[in-house]
Amino acid sequence: MMNVMTYKGYKARVEFDPRDNIFVGHILGMDDSISFHGKTVDELKEQFVIAITHYLADCKATGRKPEKPASGKMMLRIPPELHAKALVMARASGKSLNQWVAELFSKTAHSSR
Repeated sequence: MMNVMTYKGYKARVEFDPRDNIFVGHILGMDDSISFHGKTVDELKEQFVIAITHYLADCKATGRKPEKPASGKMMLRIPPELHAKALVMARASGKSLNQWVAELFSKTAHSSR
């Protein structure tokens, strides 16, 4: 099971590093690499907030637009034949294409852990 923390819509994966006896967090879904750590859960939460706050302040100071957490909206370009087959599969399962694809993504994302 993956442990995930959320702050201002940003999500972080949390792991325990037994070598250094600390919790380590990594922000997910961004090209920028942001990590933080803490010896306790409270310290980890505090460092997560500090990391996001610092990231947003740094973006503002440098005039860079911060990466946003995933919105849930996605546009895909796929071959028309694949689109047609996906529509058939979705309708055959009694779902909209959006519901069918979301279910497929969910199953795939959860099986890759």
